[in-house]
Amino acid sequence: MNRYIVAHSPDADDLFMYYAIVFGWVNTPFDFQNIALDIQTLNEYALQKRYPITAISFGVYPFIAQDYALLSTGVSFGEGYGPKLIKKKGKILKKHFKVALSGQHTSNALLFRLKYPNAKIIYKNFLDIQKSVLEGEVDAGVLIHEEILNFDPSLEVETHLWDIWLELAQADLPLPLGGMAISRNLPLIKALKCEEILTKAVQIATKYKKLLSSMLLERSLVRVDSQDLETYLNLYANQSSIKLSPIQYQAIDKLFELGYNANIYPQIIQAQDCILPQEYLEFRYN
Repeated sequence: MNRYIVAHSPDADDLFMYYAIVFGWVNTPFDFQNIALDIQTLNEYALQKRYPITAISFGVYPFIAQDYALLSTGVSFGEGYGPKLIKKKGKILKKHFKVALSGQHTSNALLFRLKYPNAKIIYKNFLDIQKSVLEGEVDAGVLIHEEILNFDPSLEVETHLWDIWLELAQADLPLPLGGMAISRNLPLIKALKCEEILTKAVQIATKYKKLLSSMLLERSLVRVDSQDLETYLNLYANQSSIKLSPIQYQAIDKLFELGYNANIYPQIIQAQDCILPQEYLEFRYN
């Protein structure tokens, strides 16, 4: 049996989209072993080609496109929502304000740098960002994942990354946040089978959302209560997470274009050129 490590974040949406496999709800010829790490660590390990299948920020993908194909499933987008730039209530942010971001290669860091080129950035684990703002280590911070749902009442939102995205994209497109990538070293037929299994996991999770959510809560696998879990999954793990849509491809391409135009990415790429070729199966078996 082939054994593959699937690396994902410990956030509720990633757990939700993967754990149908852990719970044995998806038939698979492979032995999947999962590991949970924060998103910037996942991005850094993807740059090192450490795991064959990994969750990533879309913001890192142009740097790893030669080594990883994009998977068309397990994606998270914001649609009218997303990460939040927060500060202490009443604080005026100056031009060179100090900010904590969740990692250099995250999608939110890319957008933030384009909007605030003069800000002084430090990088923190996303769970430590609110604390850094409260203790005055930084003037502001970008909250991601479940942290956007509830934060200290002494803090307020300076701006939503969704609004920055709309301004920069100049189009009404969903905000690309996270997806999955698979090593190009895997044999294509096995890579396609892995994608099929992971897609099935997201399909089953969304179909049996209530049951899967309760199992995650009972096992203390998520950091939120049942109400916040419901809210969070509605945002980031839903029907639009199952398979990339045409408008989602457009949004990813726009993110890559913005990064390329800002000289952050070495080349401009198109998302659809980076996915696994499904037509291979038709040619192979016909």
